[in-house]
Amino acid sequence: MSQFDVLNRYLFADCHARGELVQLDESYKAILKNHNYPVGVQQLLGEVLAATSLLTATLKFEGEITVQLQGDGPIGYISVNGNNNQQMRGIAKLKEATQATGLRALIGKGTMVITIRPSKGEAYQGVVALEQDTIAGCLAHYFEVSEQIPTQIWLFTDTDKQQVGGALVQLLPDGEDKAKQQADYEHLCQLTNTIKAEEIFTLEAEALLYRLYHQEQVNLFDPQAVSYVCGCSEEKCLAAISQIEPSEIKAILAEQGKISMHCDYCLTSYDFDEAKLQSFISKVSH
Repeated sequence: MSQFDVLNRYLFADCHARGELVQLDESYKAILKNHNYPVGVQQLLGEVLAATSLLTATLKFEGEITVQLQGDGPIGYISVNGNNNQQMRGIAKLKEATQATGLRALIGKGTMVITIRPSKGEAYQGVVALEQDTIAGCLAHYFEVSEQIPTQIWLFTDTDKQQVGGALVQLLPDGEDKAKQQADYEHLCQLTNTIKAEEIFTLEAEALLYRLYHQEQVNLFDPQAVSYVCGCSEEKCLAAISQIEPSEIKAILAEQGKISMHCDYCLTSYDFDEAKLQSFISKVSH
C-alpha cells in the first residue's frame, strides 16, 4: 500500500491511549481539482480534510461524519464529509475573492459543526464556537466540551505539493489510575508535538512512529486506504428528478429543452433532454 492516502491507527500498550496518523496526496488533489481555490483556502480545506479523516476513524460503527466551518469571513463555509470506509469529499464556498490565510482571517467569527450520521440510528451534532486560532485547537476544544475525552490533533498542509497530513492522540476512557493516565497522555502529546511537516510528507508511517515513540510500545493496526469519492451519478440525478411532478418536468423540457444538474463537489454537469427522460416520464406518469 502506498505511503500516501492511508490512515494508520495504533495503540500505546503501556499508556492507555490511542493514536492515528493520516497522510494524503491523491485524495487531496482530487478535492482541489478544477476549483481554483486561493492558496489560503486550499490550506484550510486540506486541514479540514485531514481532520475529518482522523475523526471518521474514531467511529465505532458504520456511518459518516461531516465537519463544517461557517462564519462571517470571506469563506461562506467549508465542508468535508467522510465515512467509515475513509471515502472523503469536500468543498469550500467563497463569498468574495480573498488572498487571506489562516482560520480567523478566512472564516471570521463562526462555528464548527460536526454531524455524525450512523447508518442505523439517529444523527447527532456537536457545535462549538471557533474560539481557537487553528482547526486543531478548535477540535481539541470540541472533544473537551462535547465528548469529554482528552484529545490532541496536529495538522499539516503543503499546498505546493498538494499534500496534507495529521496525527491524533486520544486518552482511552475508563482507566483505573487517572493520575498516571493523564501523565502518560501529556507525555505522548509532548512526543507527538515534535513532529515536523517534512517528516509527515516524506516518512512512511512505521518510520515516523518509531522516530516519535521509539521508547514506547506501539501496536500498529493494518492501514486503511483513504480515497476521494464524490458520490454523484446519473442515477442519483434521476432519483432527484423523480421527486418532480411529471407535468413540471414536461414544462421545464418545453421551456429549456433539458434538465441540467450540477455537482458542486466534482463540478460534473448532467444534462437530461426529452429523449433521455421520455421513458422516465412515462414511468412516473402511471
